[in-house]
Amino acid sequence: MSMMGETDPKAAFQVIVLGPTGGPREDSVTGILVRSTSTKWSSNSVVAVDAGTLLAGIIRLLEGYIPECKDDQGIMTSGPFQGLELPYRTAQANAAHVFREIIGAVLITHPHLDHISGLAINTPILEAGNGPKPVAALPSVLSAIKNHMFNDVIWPNLSDEDGGAGLLTYQRLVEGGNPRFGRGESRGHGRCKQRYHPESGTHHRVGSTVFSDHQLMLPSRAISVDHTDSFYSPARSPRLLPSNKEPMMATVESSAFFLRDHHTGCEIIVFGDVEPDSVSMGTHNKRVWETAASKIAMGKLRAIFIECSYNDSTDDSYLYGHMCPRHLVSELSVLANRVVEVRDSNTGMKKRKREPVGPSSSEQVSPRNLSSVDKDRTSESLIEPPLHPSESFEIPQIPRVDFGDILENPDPETWADTTPLPLEGLRVYIIHIKENLTDGPHPGEQILKELQDHGEAAHLGCEFFIPNPLEGIWI
Repeated sequence: MSMMGETDPKAAFQVIVLGPTGGPREDSVTGILVRSTSTKWSSNSVVAVDAGTLLAGIIRLLEGYIPECKDDQGIMTSGPFQGLELPYRTAQANAAHVFREIIGAVLITHPHLDHISGLAINTPILEAGNGPKPVAALPSVLSAIKNHMFNDVIWPNLSDEDGGAGLLTYQRLVEGGNPRFGRGESRGHGRCKQRYHPESGTHHRVGSTVFSDHQLMLPSRAISVDHTDSFYSPARSPRLLPSNKEPMMATVESSAFFLRDHHTGCEIIVFGDVEPDSVSMGTHNKRVWETAASKIAMGKLRAIFIECSYNDSTDDSYLYGHMCPRHLVSELSVLANRVVEVRDSNTGMKKRKREPVGPSSSEQVSPRNLSSVDKDRTSESLIEPPLHPSESFEIPQIPRVDFGDILENPDPETWADTTPLPLEGLRVYIIHIKENLTDGPHPGEQILKELQDHGEAAHLGCEFFIPNPLEGIWI
């Protein structure tokens, strides 16, 4: 498995991180291209995960290689797009070709601007005659994009709904399953809540919190996308309130996508914004790790792309729904513990027992005042959210959970002497680093060092990397 640079003939995936940061630069915010190496760059063979940066990143990459690295047939001979036939002379024209013809679908983890701005700005270059390009996400995410971006006010309605231009088509991960994502059990199921909206005086449906495997098959049939869980990884932000009131945190629903290469059965995970379970006092990430653990134990899950926005000097109260190294390693320890349990179960060994312990000194748990969580909640109902485009979704407050479940920290000594270590062979790529734009070292240097130190102390066995946006990653 080659990390970056030269082609790896054994790799199942090639990943190009167009935008590795969480801002403030607008040309390098989150945007990732993924393809199966079995596709040979065929039409619609690439899936984009998030679209804060698309065309700008592709142009930047091509400018470094065109025309020196094109052979007589127009095929790139080196660089991230090695093997791709580019029909035009300039980087700009070829980038448009990649967006129109090679990217088959765009997956959006959540609707924050640094994950969707490129989608808005880039979409007008699509050609209606080629059919609309799929944009797949949770109903709450697509509702936000539809109502607040492609709404003929902030930006033209470029979708194929409500009389739009028809350049994009929304594919919703919905209650009861979407036939576009497979048949039978693969269609997915979830539960829907309703909550009273104080501004409008009406009840709005809330996006489903749990989905079983939704499969979105690209036209090439090389990659499927399993959206196994949504979680309130909320990219949180403070709201200004009168001084006599408690601060409120706005939340949005975020996603983790499992991408499977059908040629090899190998998978990777790409996360959106992530809040630690120990901070949210929820178990949303834990559900993702439960799904991932068996895939790691079987040797199928090769890499995780996950955010780590700040270094450990950042207090929990200023993370605003993001990760720092101490929390990411804590989350990965939950995954490691589950991998050990799965391996022990598969080999017939007795399941290890752990005693619940309090939060460690390296992990700043910030329990929030949960007394307000239940104020506006109504009883749950198994209501299927309609596909009506104007439906407005609102995200529920994080539910009250058992504190014992949150504070049960895995003990790395449980697996310290195991061979292999629980996450050995797994590559963890760090994205969404918040740049400080100072004369000092890049913040990623400190973040990477802290992750490596914590990971070694936790006996995880995984490797941490910060992607170079000028190179491809072979997995």
